[in-house]
Amino acid sequence: MPEVPPPAPTGEELLRVLSALGNAHRMRIVAALLERRNYVSALAREIGMSRPLLHMHLQRLEAAGLIVGTLEAAEDGKLMRFFDVAPFFYELTPGVVARAAATLPLPEKPEKEEAK
Repeated sequence: MPEVPPPAPTGEELLRVLSALGNAHRMRIVAALLERRNYVSALAREIGMSRPLLHMHLQRLEAAGLIVGTLEAAEDGKLMRFFDVAPFFYELTPGVVARAAATLPLPEKPEKEEAK
C-alpha cells in the first residue's frame, strides 16, 4: 500500500512550526532529543542552558507539535518530565507556502481618518 503524503499545513500551523524552529537553541534541542529522549535537568546540562530558559524553549516546541513531554516516576518515586521528538515531516515549497497563506485571515485595514 503506498504511503499517503501528510496533509498540507494550514497557515497557522506552518507559522507555528517555522517560528518554533527559527531559533538556534530550539534547533539544538530537537537535535539532542533526536539522539535520545531526555529529562529537563539532563537536557539543560547537555545543551548548556538554564532550566527556566530550557522550559520556555520546550514549551514552544511542544506547542508546535515538534516534541512530546511525558511525566514518569523515577525509581525514587520522584516525577520527572521526559521529552521525545515527535514524528514530523514538512515539505517547504512555494506551492505549500501559497496554500498555507491562503488559509490565513486577511489583515484588517486601518480605517482612514475622515478629513477635518
